[in-house]
This record gives sequence, C-alpha cells and structure tokens, in this order.
Amino acid sequence: MEAFASIASAFGLSTTAGLNAYLPLLVVSLMAKFTSLITLNPPWNELTNWWVIGILIVLLIIELVVDKIPAVDTVNDIIQTVIRPVAGAILFTSSSGVLGQVNPVLTIIVGLLLAGGVHAIKATARPLVTATTAGVGNWVVSSLENISALTASILSILIPIIIAIIILFIILIMALIIWRWRKRRRRVAK
Repeated sequence: MEAFASIASAFGLSTTAGLNAYLPLLVVSLMAKFTSLITLNPPWNELTNWWVIGILIVLLIIELVVDKIPAVDTVNDIIQTVIRPVAGAILFTSSSGVLGQVNPVLTIIVGLLLAGGVHAIKATARPLVTATTAGVGNWVVSSLENISALTASILSILIPIIIAIIILFIILIMALIIWRWRKRRRRVAK
C-alpha cells in the first residue's frame, strides 16, 4: 500500500508542475526538510538545501507576478514549456519512492508527460482567457491555478490516492472542454 501511495503522490505532484513548476517543488523541498511526510533519496535530497529553497522562492515569486500579466503570461508559458515538464519529471522521480525498483528513465518520462500534458492544456486555454476577457481574467485564472497547484501539492503528500483521482478527473474535464471548443470553432470556420 505504501508503494501505491508513493506513486499516487508522484502522479499528483508531477501533474501540478504543469500549472506551476516551482510551487510543488517548493512544497516538496519544505516538507522533506521539516517533516517526515516525504523522504527524498540522493540526489533528490539536494532539494532540501537552503540555496535550492531560496532559488525556488525567487523563481516562484517571478512566476506569480508574470503569470498575471496579459501577453507576458504567454511568453512565460513559452519559456515554461521546457521548465514545467522537467519539474514534473523531477517531482515524479524524486517522490515516487520506487527509484531503485523502476528504471529512472521510465519515471522521468511519466513525469515529463504528466506535467507537459497539463502545461499544454494550460498554454492552450490561457490565450482564450485573454481573448474572451480582454486580459482582465488572467489574474483570476492565474490565481486559481496557483491555489490549485498549492492545494494539490500538499494533498498529494498528505492524501495521495484521493488527489490522484481528483487530478485525473480535472484533466479529463479540461481536455473535454478544449475538444468541444475546437470542434465548435471548426464548425464556425466552415
């Protein structure tokens, strides 16, 4: 059961990296440093280094600010196209607890795909928010994304199985919304 919970936690954490790369990394770093809820094996235990935590805080502050500004958030999403999947890979591999039992390449690929998939949905949806709200809705959506990423990161460590199910459900709903929007757009274009 512990292995399943560990993998569910890894799924939850790497998925949230698709919304915000630095929040789940910071949550894992702080939880590993100050609690026994998560243990990071070498080399991932370096996430508990004060320098790493400080850098994550600075990067998080930058992300929180630029993601709320129309047009700048699009540039940020382009930059984050590499960073968020890498953060997802780090989170999945470091928190899965099965690094010695499963090929690390597989855990890296899973983390990349989870975070990359969520990032792709976010990067696709955000210009729609900008266009439909003239940029006014960006800070609201960004704030909701950050609250979701923080909550899901904490819950992924505390109650990983439930959060894994919730995240899967949310991803399916988001994918359905985007699919319907594209279908409707194709109909209008004809």
